[in-house]
Amino acid sequence: MALTMTQEIQWGDMDAFRHVNNTIYFRYFENIRIRYFDHTGVNDLMKQSQIGPILGSTECKFLAPLTYPDVITIGTSITDRAEKRFTMSYEIFSHAQQKVVAKGSGVVVYYDYNKNTSCAIPQTIADAIDG
Repeated sequence: MALTMTQEIQWGDMDAFRHVNNTIYFRYFENIRIRYFDHTGVNDLMKQSQIGPILGSTECKFLAPLTYPDVITIGTSITDRAEKRFTMSYEIFSHAQQKVVAKGSGVVVYYDYNKNTSCAIPQTIADAIDG
């Protein structure tokens, strides 16, 4: 994975079935996605131009349940890029289990928030993605 981050599982991430709720995995994906946007300058450019990412679709394959306490490493990389979109792949690694417990992806579409329409990825961002 091109970018990783580590975080602790929180007690409140679990549900009545005593494992991390499936919706929380998407929050973990969001955490690394935003970290990637910070890392590549996406968030700074969006503040200046009102052109930025919007999540078009996302999915997760759950390979093993997570429980508290645990520490996870979340990773992401770009697996595909087109004129107006790119695909981010995600993995969640459990330190307690010493294995990948979830894999996912998200299609990120570039969007002009002033015009309410998709748009081409700005060249500075495309260059950062292609890296």
